[in-house]
Amino acid sequence: MVPSRGMRTKMDIYWRQVQRWVSNCFRSTPIPILAAESCIPPLSAIVPHKRRMAALRLVCAAPTVNPAAGRLCPTFPSLLKYRAPDAHRALCTHLPPNVMRLSWKTNRPHSKVRSHLPVDELANLARPILGTLAFAPLARANLLPEGPSLPPHHTMTSAYRAFTGRTRLLLLEEWRRLAPPPPYYTFSFSLTPHPFMGLGKFMAGRIHQMRAQKSYLAAHPSWSRVDEPRHCPRCGEEEETFSHARLRCQSTSYHRERLLQGFSDVGPDSPLWSDKQLLLALAAFIRATGTNYPPDMFPSLPPSPASMVFPSSPPNISKGLFSSSHPRPV
Repeated sequence: MVPSRGMRTKMDIYWRQVQRWVSNCFRSTPIPILAAESCIPPLSAIVPHKRRMAALRLVCAAPTVNPAAGRLCPTFPSLLKYRAPDAHRALCTHLPPNVMRLSWKTNRPHSKVRSHLPVDELANLARPILGTLAFAPLARANLLPEGPSLPPHHTMTSAYRAFTGRTRLLLLEEWRRLAPPPPYYTFSFSLTPHPFMGLGKFMAGRIHQMRAQKSYLAAHPSWSRVDEPRHCPRCGEEEETFSHARLRCQSTSYHRERLLQGFSDVGPDSPLWSDKQLLLALAAFIRATGTNYPPDMFPSLPPSPASMVFPSSPPNISKGLFSSSHPRPV
């Protein structure tokens, strides 16, 4: 089933609310960045992906086990030649009597004179996944008795997993094509949650906002405060960007030397985004300095290191990052 335009519009509204709740980003965040930060592709890319996955499950099912696969076209390259009688292939169709059928290899036409049977249309969606392979593997070959005409079960299982990986690549390609982010957002798209999302919703939200360049930092203004100064209110030397707040701000140099040793880059290729210890250190730095905290949670700048008494050894940053008394955003 393909959602109608009205249904898709309602689903898109709810989908963006889910993306915003997952990433804790502001409403001024561009929608493509919102999807990239939450690792949730837009529906315009997910719906074709789900149809391709359904097609892959159909064409890789054994025709002697799955009745739908038994209605595949006899010319479809399956490892089993069994097919239901041709009259049974049209049991699930709603085509008018005067409409002519198409081969499963033919793409869906715009003309209403010729059309696919539903099972042939699904098989056609699997063509980009199968590529030049001569036969579609059987995903549940263990349900069939082993025979000399069938490849080993592990070979067909590995091939099916490769096909599912190919469908994920097609999803990423469609995602980049249908919802390209603004030029200033250089982070890559991912279908799995970012490692820093395990820090907790509040702390991960601080990082999501700064990566999206829609945060409480002075250089990331929203539509309501475009005319405000963008220089760092702590040091006043340059614009308060993500990299400045982490790497160059002089007011937080003490915490940086204490917590962020070996931390030199916040770009998309930085090891920060895949290293657990670096992410824990970054979270400790954000909490110690109150960077990108809401103004009502951190009304004044942190005191200078000279007026503070610090322990001789740094604390264990993997503990106490997310205490129960820590306020969370609404």
